[in-house]
Amino acid sequence: MASILYRNGVIHSPADPFAEALLVEDGVVAWLGADDSAASFVSRAEKVVDLDGALVAPAFVDAHVHLLSTGMALEGLDLSLEADIATATSAFAAVANRVRDVRREETEARGPLVGWGCDTAAWPDAVRATRDGLDAAADGAPVVLVRPDLHSSLASSVVCERLGLDSRAGWDAQGWLTGDAHETVMAELRADADARHRELTDRALQLAASRGIVAVHEHSLPSTDTRAGLADLIARTGSAGSGLPLVVGYRGELCETTDDVRELLAAIPGLTGVGGDMPVDGSIGSRTAALTSPYADVKDPNDPLRTGVLELTAEQVCNHVLAATRAGVQAGFHVIGNRAMSEVVLGFQAAADLEGLAAIRGAGHRLEHAEMIDASALAALVLMGVRLSVQPAFDAIWGGPGGLYEKRLGKLRAEAMNPLADLAGAGVPLALGSDTPVTPFDPWGAVAASLFLNAADQRISARAAFRAHTRGGWRLAGLDHTGAGEIRVGAPAHLALWRSDHLGVQGPHSTIAAWSTDARSGTPLLPALGEGEPAPTCLQTLRDGVVIYDALG
Repeated sequence: MASILYRNGVIHSPADPFAEALLVEDGVVAWLGADDSAASFVSRAEKVVDLDGALVAPAFVDAHVHLLSTGMALEGLDLSLEADIATATSAFAAVANRVRDVRREETEARGPLVGWGCDTAAWPDAVRATRDGLDAAADGAPVVLVRPDLHSSLASSVVCERLGLDSRAGWDAQGWLTGDAHETVMAELRADADARHRELTDRALQLAASRGIVAVHEHSLPSTDTRAGLADLIARTGSAGSGLPLVVGYRGELCETTDDVRELLAAIPGLTGVGGDMPVDGSIGSRTAALTSPYADVKDPNDPLRTGVLELTAEQVCNHVLAATRAGVQAGFHVIGNRAMSEVVLGFQAAADLEGLAAIRGAGHRLEHAEMIDASALAALVLMGVRLSVQPAFDAIWGGPGGLYEKRLGKLRAEAMNPLADLAGAGVPLALGSDTPVTPFDPWGAVAASLFLNAADQRISARAAFRAHTRGGWRLAGLDHTGAGEIRVGAPAHLALWRSDHLGVQGPHSTIAAWSTDARSGTPLLPALGEGEPAPTCLQTLRDGVVIYDALG
């Protein structure tokens, strides 16, 4: 394993906040200190890198990803706002253009043409986003459009007929599919991608490495991947020699008994947790997040999605938590709406009553998203020792005045979303994730979203968000005992090198980065984030001292 000496830079290390150089040797940080002391280590290093002022920081951990879906999205049709698709008219025009570009028989041979990221809530002509409109654009080709949250889809008639979707729950004769009908579509898309599983997931992992990400938490579901696919991801990324980020695996299958859990563990060696993104409810955008009171933009009292969809009961949550606890692994759940959160809390409380609070706390169970948390739910989560994986990018995209959350929930409920400061202040272990392909790999964007959260009183500092996106990711996976997520002598060399115009210290209420001029403060610097600041550029990513992404040449 190569030894590398990095000199003439800025090292983000609380152990030595003024370090300018470090030596990576045998996969760990072997030394760090002042640049004028680095000369004595030149002879030990196989390679010496002049950082030219670049920042060396702990590499990121993305605590919530869907790799196969991300690989599929990377080669699919981008219908997101970022691709300048802001209307149903422009989305259907893009579909029609792609269908013309690809021969019909070739489209059918490779499965449906898939458009990803259709943010209909932002489309002024969203009422035109119907199956008839899609059929006209598709001209008989199989086409599926997927909302950004992956919880609903619009399929052309040829797809609906082939899959018999009109007999499934969540079917809408002209509109977007939810529930079982949507899951059937997603499973079909996944099945079409199985033959190229490694190609697609490698592409996603390589993209993650280029964003300074050294490990990801894969949240696998039967609708998004197979057991075998997850087992392969865990096995082939087990060592840094793979040249890819580490995959920490979670499988979202409901378990009732310990035997159910053990069967999953046997089928997927190396599995970290059962559940992960297993849905207790859906999403705000698809109106499937389970709420205690109706959606603000649903006026029909007979609308089946008036208060969302509750997928699991407290009894099912309880049984799953008990089974995972007794098997010695983490349980996990996807939960967004406040009604779903109440159900989860009741399930955890019942499990604690049966198994004992200490056992539940010690298991380190986790929740994904957890965007609607009131004071009583927060107290219960703290008591149960529950860990949270959160996605601040959701707030940056869909929060704020006039945003999706306000349209769906009304102003008061929308303003209470994503209470990061309350969670951090209560000591809840936090990790940040992208939920890619819902939002892209963009760790600095997630840090910035935490720093500039729409609810000003819920913002956290750049340093707190950065630690949640680095060390926090290792902690949620039960791997913080390795020393990963920080730069100190003896810690694994999971590092990322960054070029940034400005470095500084940003608090949760500052609009610009302030330099730490007092040498006694010893606060490690981070890239300045915010309006007018260019995004940091990743120069290199190392996993256990092995370079897995390199833009230095």
